[in-house]
Amino acid sequence: MRQAVTVADAAGLAAGYALDAFLGDPRRWHPVAGFGRAAGALERRLYRPDRAAGAAFTALAVGVPVLLGAAGALATRRRPVARAVLVAAGTWTVLGGRTLRHEAEMMGRALRDDDLPAARRRLSHLCGRDPSVLDEPELARATVESVAENTSDAVVAPLFWGAVAGLPGLLGYRAANTLDAMVGHRSQRYARFGTPAARLDDLLNLAPARLTGLLTVAVAPVARGDRERAWHVWRRDRNDHPSPNAGQCESAMAGALGVRLGGRNVYFGRSEVRPFLGDGPRPEARHLRRAARISGAVGCSALALAVAVAVGRAALGRAVPRPTGLERRVRAALGRAVPRPTGTRARVWDALGRATSAGVASARDIRAVASRVGTGRGSAA
Repeated sequence: MRQAVTVADAAGLAAGYALDAFLGDPRRWHPVAGFGRAAGALERRLYRPDRAAGAAFTALAVGVPVLLGAAGALATRRRPVARAVLVAAGTWTVLGGRTLRHEAEMMGRALRDDDLPAARRRLSHLCGRDPSVLDEPELARATVESVAENTSDAVVAPLFWGAVAGLPGLLGYRAANTLDAMVGHRSQRYARFGTPAARLDDLLNLAPARLTGLLTVAVAPVARGDRERAWHVWRRDRNDHPSPNAGQCESAMAGALGVRLGGRNVYFGRSEVRPFLGDGPRPEARHLRRAARISGAVGCSALALAVAVAVGRAALGRAVPRPTGLERRVRAALGRAVPRPTGTRARVWDALGRATSAGVASARDIRAVASRVGTGRGSAA
């Protein structure tokens, strides 16, 4: 039964990915949007400008979805079909690959049509930069960087945690990532309160971001990219970014597209200067479709790995069989019937075991000493 449920997790991940690929995000009553509203209400009740309040907020806002996922997993532990349906629904809810690729393609269309006002309006769907003064190359750069980073956040990381931890992993990761988007930025209000959410998101994305970078290098040829160049840029530039994770994805994408990312990012009320990643010209509209294609290929590769991990968990369960009820009762009875030696007897038996393993004591020696220990005439010397 355990193996069937684990295979159901794998089937649910695949089905949920297919739902996202064909349908995209739910247009109405999106669960993540509902979670965001609930988290906003909780923030208003708990907010104080310190990290302790932020830690309590993060623990509650992430802990509740994890517990709900655990309850759903427990309720379906003997019903594989129900488990697969539940995991599929959860996976569809937390993924955002189709929407991400659609936004990149729409931005590329607006830039190709020289419609800068439309392109600036669309940028808010991808990131929080101030688009009012951005020209075509800067809009294209912002889009490529957002596609690279969100391929990890919205595709690879949910699949990773779904494969490793099942339904609780899916929901818990999406909750933590949503909180980071809400309160994890460096504004005056969230400078301390948002730190726990930001650090949790960084921790959960350590492995997925690096996996995203490696997969981006591997699939670079699907968008006429150079795999060797992508590998070189990724290894050289991935740790230059101030984020522990974003640079992993952006440097690989820069190498795969043959462009240079980084520079001055203008947000509402502040600006940041990021190091350059990659070699070549600044991105243009023509690069956005290629970035979307790479993002889709990375998602498919991540799905294959996630399914393999989930099925591997089932195979591991079969390789290490659990004792049956009868076996457990027999072992318990034997444990009660044969008390473990203590004191001098225990030391003698340990010494005999070591001597026998080394070839020093013979079977006759063992029988003689065992007889003396059994009659209480053994020596501790």
